[in-house]
Amino acid sequence: MSYKHTFFTGQPIFSQILQLIPRSMVGRLASHHQSDRYVKTFTSWDHMVAMLYQGFFQCLSLRELITGLQANSERLRHLGLSNTPRRSTVADANIRRSAAFFEHLYHAVYKLHFNSLPDSRPMDKKMFIIDSTTISLFSNIMHGAGSYKRDGRKKGGAKAHVLLDSDHNIPSFVRITESKHNDLVFLRNLHIEADSLLVFDMAYINYLKFIEWDKDNITWVTREKADAYYVVTDRKPIDDTSLAAGVLEDKAIILGRPGNEITTPMVPARRIKFKDETSGKIFIFLTNSTTLRPEEVAAIYKKRWQIELLFKRIKQRYPLKYFLGETENAIRIQIWAALLCDLLIQIIFNKVNQKRHAKWSYANLAAMIKHHLMTYLKLIPFLANPDKILLQKRKTRSQTGTLFDKQGALF
Repeated sequence: MSYKHTFFTGQPIFSQILQLIPRSMVGRLASHHQSDRYVKTFTSWDHMVAMLYQGFFQCLSLRELITGLQANSERLRHLGLSNTPRRSTVADANIRRSAAFFEHLYHAVYKLHFNSLPDSRPMDKKMFIIDSTTISLFSNIMHGAGSYKRDGRKKGGAKAHVLLDSDHNIPSFVRITESKHNDLVFLRNLHIEADSLLVFDMAYINYLKFIEWDKDNITWVTREKADAYYVVTDRKPIDDTSLAAGVLEDKAIILGRPGNEITTPMVPARRIKFKDETSGKIFIFLTNSTTLRPEEVAAIYKKRWQIELLFKRIKQRYPLKYFLGETENAIRIQIWAALLCDLLIQIIFNKVNQKRHAKWSYANLAAMIKHHLMTYLKLIPFLANPDKILLQKRKTRSQTGTLFDKQGALF
């Protein structure tokens, strides 16, 4: 995708970010979900813009969202909004417009900007990481996990199951459920690209999936469950390099109990015992790879913490404690909006860091965009050299005495 004509001076930064989401895509999804049926003013596009504004500016209430839009009413036409919605309008839309529209929009934007990119490491397997995070709710709208309190009450909870594209540090597939649902439910809807590398913790161990992934040449790495049953078929020698790295054992095994093959298939695997030199803890890893060195298996599993940093990033950057509605649909919409905000920032993050010698951190870039979201600057040149662009803007203002050009467009 070319950015040459996408980011230009005559529109605020927020409007330029919205151009990463084609209007035609939004229209197709709105038609598919019939999300604009019987709607006269507050369309799916308007709803998306309002929820992205809420996410970028971290609005904690409907009042804060609406007053923020009102404060920028003269700029709304650049965002595709003809007027400022009322609080009741946004509240009703969060109840009535299906969250599935936002879910499919997220995945469509991801595929548009990342699936079309050439593989940066064509000789290596593409790595994906599976994990989930729980978002606590103040009421039992979505059933939470755990036991009830003595008064019979229990807080609700939403769970986001994520397949992380490790190369781009972006969720490539997300499913949101009630937090009471087991993590293994996520695997039913999961499609992994053939010839990939998959990393996950013990909660996602499923022998049937192991057999399926083996057929697709998918390499998987996980940790052993405490109650795992296996039979040792071979003991591999450990060289000095592996011993120095902390490898204690490397065995070929068969997972599963003999005699239970009908219900639980037998799975060939490797069992690697590893001691972390920093903490002194012992870890046992399982993998289907016969070519990876044992210390490489340990290093790959360590990369699973990348998804924990993603969860921390989203929860810190976007408000997922205070929701604009008290229905399950409204909660789902706000979670999808936060994920979409993060996705858009990551698209810009990757693009800018390709051009910039001094790389941005995600936190600094997201903060810079938040502070200048309604400023009329060319986004990519501004982020490539913010000091230079702001100095040019000040010089232009001092020379002209105004921020308007001859056509009335703001700089």
